[in-house]
Amino acid sequence: MSTPDAAPMTSVPSPSPSPLPSASASAPGGPQDAQGAQGAPGGSGRFGSFGPVGLVLAGCVSVQFGGALAVTLMPRAGALGVVSLRLLVAAIVLLVVCRPRLRGHSRADWGTVVAFGVAMAAMNGLFYQAVARIPLGPAVTLEVLGPLALSVVASRRAVNAVWAGLALVGVFLLGGGGFGGLDGAGAAFAVGAGAMWAAYIVFSARTGRRFPQADGLALAMAVGAVLFLPLGIAESGTKLADPTTFGLGAAVAVLSSVLPYTLELLALRRLPAPTFAILMSLEPAIAALAGFLVLSQSLAPLELVAIALVIAASMGAVRTQIGRGKPPAPRLDS
Repeated sequence: MSTPDAAPMTSVPSPSPSPLPSASASAPGGPQDAQGAQGAPGGSGRFGSFGPVGLVLAGCVSVQFGGALAVTLMPRAGALGVVSLRLLVAAIVLLVVCRPRLRGHSRADWGTVVAFGVAMAAMNGLFYQAVARIPLGPAVTLEVLGPLALSVVASRRAVNAVWAGLALVGVFLLGGGGFGGLDGAGAAFAVGAGAMWAAYIVFSARTGRRFPQADGLALAMAVGAVLFLPLGIAESGTKLADPTTFGLGAAVAVLSSVLPYTLELLALRRLPAPTFAILMSLEPAIAALAGFLVLSQSLAPLELVAIALVIAASMGAVRTQIGRGKPPAPRLDS
């Protein structure tokens, strides 16, 4: 399981967690590579038979239902404990599959991958603190403001002020005209997770340029796991070693990281990156659905309108980025 080297990521990626920092339309093996599109391993077969759009949507569903499962696990292990288990299991899987080289890297290379791991750990930690306090749909909607803001700033086009304004209107409605309807700390954690998501995008691109295939991702995931494990142990202690808790944590890691990573990698071999990014913009809606079905988190009509506005802003920013010839690249881990 590997990905091509990353292109700069200044577009609006998906608002949810699963690791793929290094796929782009212009990279070898990406959607514009005929060999990758038609003859790459995994481009067809059991998963490929669903079609690239189906694979992306399946990955989105997996991510958000993994997030919902994580919320149900929090009473057993706490938010920090769940993050620790998820990062630990995902790191073990990626290290075993990718087997990254540890030698031959410069100090700058290691500095970049450590920064990437810190951003990843902070993004996950803040997001899980958010969903422990506010519904999943609004949390993902607020989180996507980070990459949306990065896209608007990077594009430097006047039309992006429209998308930024649309997103702000959505956020205003989501907060009931002042966030009286949402827990203030939960909303702040979600916005903080969005800021770390923007940092994740920057450092994932730099890591992809310095490390081959998915080596940098595997190493960064290991950094995040090492950083978070003491926090999880401090909060949950021996509860993390409980077989049921560990098993559920492993399921969260598979649903939120390993499975979406695989599905989206397969999809990117045959799906144009702009289409991929637009599909990923639907994740706040999928998160709201997961929250409703798994956690019985119902949303008021005004909150649904707010989520729709943020999705529209995200899609608009993606289209603007495409118009400048910058293919969007995904983010997959939060």
